[in-house]
Amino acid sequence: MTQSPLPFDLTAASAILAEATRGADDGDLYVERSRSESFVFDDGRLKSAAYDTDQGFGLRVVAGEAQGSGYASQLTLDAIRRAGDTAAQAKRGHSGTLATGPQPTNRRLYAPIDPTLAPAFTDKTNLLAEIDAFARASDPRVVQVSVSLSGSHKEIDILRPDGAHFHEVRPLVRLNVSVTLEENGRRESAGAGAGGRAAYDEWIAPERWKAMARRAIEKASVNLKSIPAPAGEMEVVLGPGWPAVLLHEAVGHGLEGDFNRKGTSVYSGQIGQQVAARGVTVIDDGSIEARRGSLSFDDEGTPTQRTVLIEDGILKGYMQDRMNARLMGMAPTGNGRRESYEAQTMPRMTNTVMLGGDKDPGEIVASIKRGLWAVDFGGGQVDITSGNFVFQCTEAYLVENGKVVAPVKNATLIGHGPTVLRDVTMIGNDFAMDDGVGVCGKAGQSIPVGVGQPTLKVGSLTVGGAG
Repeated sequence: MTQSPLPFDLTAASAILAEATRGADDGDLYVERSRSESFVFDDGRLKSAAYDTDQGFGLRVVAGEAQGSGYASQLTLDAIRRAGDTAAQAKRGHSGTLATGPQPTNRRLYAPIDPTLAPAFTDKTNLLAEIDAFARASDPRVVQVSVSLSGSHKEIDILRPDGAHFHEVRPLVRLNVSVTLEENGRRESAGAGAGGRAAYDEWIAPERWKAMARRAIEKASVNLKSIPAPAGEMEVVLGPGWPAVLLHEAVGHGLEGDFNRKGTSVYSGQIGQQVAARGVTVIDDGSIEARRGSLSFDDEGTPTQRTVLIEDGILKGYMQDRMNARLMGMAPTGNGRRESYEAQTMPRMTNTVMLGGDKDPGEIVASIKRGLWAVDFGGGQVDITSGNFVFQCTEAYLVENGKVVAPVKNATLIGHGPTVLRDVTMIGNDFAMDDGVGVCGKAGQSIPVGVGQPTLKVGSLTVGGAG
């Protein structure tokens, strides 16, 4: 797909931006045109199908710690001029010098495709019906199936006060399969999903969606045999891939630049200090090809990169957007992100992972005297200031003397992010990324992200359960 021309003169828009940012420290014009669709097949029928289009711009002026902004859904010079007048109010009483902007890059981590164009509408809905039929035929205990498919196409343009222009197309797709099994009067549900920045055909190939359906059935089947989770302090082994969402929440947010600049993170002022066990290396990498959390450049035009946050237990740095990096005397890391043209830019994670070690996963599980093996996770919450978190396990097993005793239900992990990092005692050699379903919320904004880790053992965590 070739670049679509913007419906206004770029030179004139750059001049408006340059005037609005005169005497400011930074600023940009972010333009977004998007198409998105979603389908839900539930209870044996197509329950919903939606298609949306949107467009708009956000003009931003940064002066010190203040960000002035104006946005509109009209892509006209008059609207841009009005937004510039509004955003320029941030400069009141401020005299600054514009920071040097990022340089445009030709690097692209995904193809400029539009998933909403192909395959055809009927092909997509027929596919959902096929997945539903396959799941029901795979196990006689299946009593309910829900399948959802979504795709989006975002065309992004960023203009800088110096006239630099950044442009790219960002595709995103996701498929989810959820099932409910019934056996002896007991019902349990589970799901599986996958996605990324690619065309539908990569993610809805039969081998992929059949594996998702089987995985959802497998998890629900395990939960049918589950016993109430025990409660108390115990050893916990976290599985590879998606369980890194605990790392994302309990540690990742605390390493974002804004919290550390304001001194509200538990990691504030600790660069160069030991904050995790030896062997623990955590990175944020938005430059992995086609991953859900990846971007060729962030929403300020800074190329994404591999940012080492913690290396062998030592805190090395934070994730930065341009404003917080400037105020902290650091370099931006390509983590300036925004949900849409209406939203403010802030430092956010992309793909946040803990690197692998040298231990065999089986050896790690076998080392548990009495504890929990948490294979899959649901949602969680964290307090950035304290680092305290709570997470729900959706697939977990009680292990005693190295042997799996039984799957457990309603296990909750309760702990303190920095303490967990210091208490990592074994790191597996089976590093894996998640399947591409992550969504991160911060300050009311939701964005796609990725996570990853190997199997790892934490010496002690509080497990909430039945007792």
